[in-house]
Amino acid sequence: MNQEQNAIPRHIAIIMDGNGRWATERGQERTYGHKAGVDTVRRITAECVRMGVKYLTLYTFSTENWNRPDDEVSALMGLVLSSLEDEIFMKYNVRFRMIGDSSRLPVEVKQKLWQTEQRTAHNSAMTMVVALSYSSRWEITQAVRDIAEEAQKGLIRSVADIDEDYVARHMATSFMPDPDLLIRTGGECRISNYLLWQIAYSELYFCDTYWPDFAEEHLHKAIESYQQRQRRFGKTEAQVEQQQQ
Repeated sequence: MNQEQNAIPRHIAIIMDGNGRWATERGQERTYGHKAGVDTVRRITAECVRMGVKYLTLYTFSTENWNRPDDEVSALMGLVLSSLEDEIFMKYNVRFRMIGDSSRLPVEVKQKLWQTEQRTAHNSAMTMVVALSYSSRWEITQAVRDIAEEAQKGLIRSVADIDEDYVARHMATSFMPDPDLLIRTGGECRISNYLLWQIAYSELYFCDTYWPDFAEEHLHKAIESYQQRQRRFGKTEAQVEQQQQ
């Protein structure tokens, strides 16, 4: 793996899949897998900081996950609370941010999220973004509503003013660049309503490893795959090569 700074993805997004299946295969409750997945978050966060990744976005809980059994949802919210107590943020100089529909979260979770964002606001090594009660369709719908409200208030002079940059500024992720690399663990090859606007030109990497077993070497393998690809953004191979000369 090329560890030169310009070869490392600036922003890595991860769909952390396979916790429940990992636990079931071991004869345990699904929540056992979610707890093991938190340990993986710690390891991968530390390694991303070490390599110089600037943004790590983790798909933690989707809007669709609210349909899971009540006991699993309750356990997941409890894990969120305990994870936010983790000293990994201060130990590795990591800033914490959350994206998602916070209106559906328990009050104590919302308060802890806000406190963690405030406590880590000046950390600068990397920003960890947790997508919690999040889905792309929710995010895009919210952006459309916000833009429509601005139009009603007369803040938009012309429909022509609404371009891609204008829409992007209304996304929950407007404070960070789009992902360079999207990783999904657990053997599924779908995006599952995650960062659909933002990953238009991201490199995608799917692996069979369940998230609790996802280790530093698996992250390195994903980055190696990323480094072997040519990102053309609609241009021809010749154009990209000419730019690099």
